[in-house]
Amino acid sequence: MRKIISFMHISLDGFVAGSNGEMNWIKVDEEIFDHVGKRISETDTALYGRVTYQMMENYWPTAGDEPDASKHDIEHSKWYNKAHKIILSKTLEGADLANTTIISDNLADKLNEIKQQPGSEVLLFGSPTATHSLIQQNLIDGYWLFVNPIILGRGIPLFADIQERIKLKLLNTRQFTAGVTALDYTVER
Repeated sequence: MRKIISFMHISLDGFVAGSNGEMNWIKVDEEIFDHVGKRISETDTALYGRVTYQMMENYWPTAGDEPDASKHDIEHSKWYNKAHKIILSKTLEGADLANTTIISDNLADKLNEIKQQPGSEVLLFGSPTATHSLIQQNLIDGYWLFVNPIILGRGIPLFADIQERIKLKLLNTRQFTAGVTALDYTVER
C-alpha cells in the first residue's frame, strides 16, 4: 500500500511559514538539495494544496531550461514534469492539466483509493492547509521534516487543531552543515 508522507520545512517552534506566509527563513543548500533530490527521485507522485501547486506550477515546469539553472533546478524540474500531481482544491478547474488529478470532495475516499494503486509513496509538499485536513482525517502515514535553526514565535503551525494524539516512530535523522536537521517519522497505527 502506498503511503502519504508530509514533506515540510519547519521552525524549531513548529511553524511552516511566518504570519504572512513568508518562508525566507528556510535554509537550503546543495547538501540539502542533494539529500532531498535522492528521495524525491524515488517517488512518482506529488500531492499539493491549491496554493502550493500554483506556486510550484509557476516555477518548476521551465526552471531547468533557464541558462543559469542550478543542478537542483534542472533535476527537480525534470522530476516535476514527469511526476503525477494530485491537487486538493475546491476551486481549481483542471480538465486541461496533463498528468494531474484534482480532488475537490470525498478527500478520504479518493486518497485511500490512490493509496491502494500501484506506485511509490506520495509526497505531500508544503501545503499547510491541505496537511491540516489530511491530519484531521488520519490520512498522513509519515512526516519528513526539515527543522530549521530558528524560532519564529508566530506563524502558520504544522500541527493545528489536532483532535487525537498521533504516535510517531523515528526512522532516520540527518544533520546538515547549514544547521538544519531532517527527521523522518512514520505514523504508528
